[in-house]
Amino acid sequence: MQNSHEWEGLYQQGQTGWDRGEVSPNLFYWLENDLLKPCRILVPGCGNGHEVLALAERGFDVVAIDIALTPIESLKQMLKEKQLSAELVHADFFAWQCKEPFDAIYEQTSLCALPSDKWKAYENSLYDWLKPKGKLFAQFMQTEKEGGPPFHCDVSAMIDLFITEKWKWSEEHETQIIHSGGLHEKTFLLEKLL
Repeated sequence: MQNSHEWEGLYQQGQTGWDRGEVSPNLFYWLENDLLKPCRILVPGCGNGHEVLALAERGFDVVAIDIALTPIESLKQMLKEKQLSAELVHADFFAWQCKEPFDAIYEQTSLCALPSDKWKAYENSLYDWLKPKGKLFAQFMQTEKEGGPPFHCDVSAMIDLFITEKWKWSEEHETQIIHSGGLHEKTFLLEKLL
């Protein structure tokens, strides 16, 4: 797993091939279908924060966290220029202490950046960060190959990870978003059970 220095180095060198340079169409899907409405929301692994800006513009109470300082500082400046507000946290989310739980989490880039031996700890964190009945807007990366990041998040493995005793699963939401490298995500809405 890459540490904070490695992620920071990638940002400083401009080696951010995972960043599409704009808001993910998946976020617009959730918003346009009224599945995601203004609330207290967490964006873990926010990177350059395209989604953070879009959510802040729409009146969400956004908390964004990233392990690399460069994107956090850049996002801070963009928020200031646009006269928007969001709480930005520079931290390893595995060590971060959540002050109050969230209504929703937008998960797009963190799970697929973690090797599978870290997935259970991350799933536990997601569960702990949400209020009861809180929603997880999940985009599971499909690479169809070994290694990463990004790592392949096979749906059957995700079902085993986000167990039905803790999570209520929606049907798959078809958004047909293809990345420039041919990768795509399968999107699901999960709800934290009591």
